[in-house]
Amino acid sequence: MSAQDALYMARALVLARQGIYSTDPNPRVGCVLVKNNAIIGEGWHVKAGFPHAEAEALKNTQDAKGATAYVTLEPCSHYGRTPPCCDALIAAGISRVVVAMQDPNPLVAGQGLKKLQAAGIEVICGVLQHDAELLNRGFITRMTQHKPFVRSKLAMSLDGRTAMASGESKWITSAESRRDAHRLRAESSAVLTGINTVLADDPALNARVDVDVEQPIRVVLDSQLRMPVTAQIASLPGRCLILTCSQDNLKRQALEKAGFEVFYFDNINAQPDLQTVMAFLADQQINNLLIEAGAILNGALLSEQLIDEYIIYMAPCVLGDQGRGLFSLPNLHRMADKKTFKLNDVRSIGPDLRLTLTPT
Repeated sequence: MSAQDALYMARALVLARQGIYSTDPNPRVGCVLVKNNAIIGEGWHVKAGFPHAEAEALKNTQDAKGATAYVTLEPCSHYGRTPPCCDALIAAGISRVVVAMQDPNPLVAGQGLKKLQAAGIEVICGVLQHDAELLNRGFITRMTQHKPFVRSKLAMSLDGRTAMASGESKWITSAESRRDAHRLRAESSAVLTGINTVLADDPALNARVDVDVEQPIRVVLDSQLRMPVTAQIASLPGRCLILTCSQDNLKRQALEKAGFEVFYFDNINAQPDLQTVMAFLADQQINNLLIEAGAILNGALLSEQLIDEYIIYMAPCVLGDQGRGLFSLPNLHRMADKKTFKLNDVRSIGPDLRLTLTPT
């Protein structure tokens, strides 16, 4: 990898990140066209159904013949909502294509690179690959594991409490941390919670940020259909899904009339099977799933190894030993049973700390 290739790919990644709030269910992709050591065109994928990054970059230059295209994801070779990007690059006379990573989509998966090479174009793959993979973790996970990339967002005191014994929790963390958490929502395809959280807090589960954003789908695990038809999440723009084990058709019809989409699941211990839930959400084209839930659901997800990353906001306060904990894990009795994590990042958010961890 040359320094020049890395420099232009870094620029393409900056462009790709401009679609971080809007491209779902598509990946975030940027493209830079370079000719005679100068950038002659740039583009990024803005939204599903809109032109891909390569087409946008080509649109922004008059003559791309002989140029090098730097693309953060392998150009597509199939017809979807838009024509194949490979064809557009070939038709434009691009002589060299530098790609950060191969597309994990089975419809593409190396076929785009082969098509470019067959047309006599020099192809290099793997430049800043790790950065490109981080940007599209959700898309990669959905394509390769048939599940979303799952993050759980938690807020706690210094003594590891998420609420007082009464359930009161507003607010443990600072306004700065809450703003940062809304950014996490904005980056997510969907936000998932449990019915107990809805009944206790009547949350909106929307992203309140100062940029245009595709609001995340709201998903509630509600095994017995206890959802009130007056819950505010039903009245907000966007989809709201209830995943249940109940076959009470009268309740279901009332909730659907209120604006919810209700889906039935087989149960394990009277709860929707979480493995099946994740596969279902992948089928709904959800790339990035944010969990905002209480100790019971977080404990179940941790036990079933379904969380890919934890974002924990820790406030400099103490709530006492009667407060509620992060995880309900009744089967942990010995130190040998403890759950361990890798601490990947620690940073200050206002007066709080934000910890980024992955289960080990």
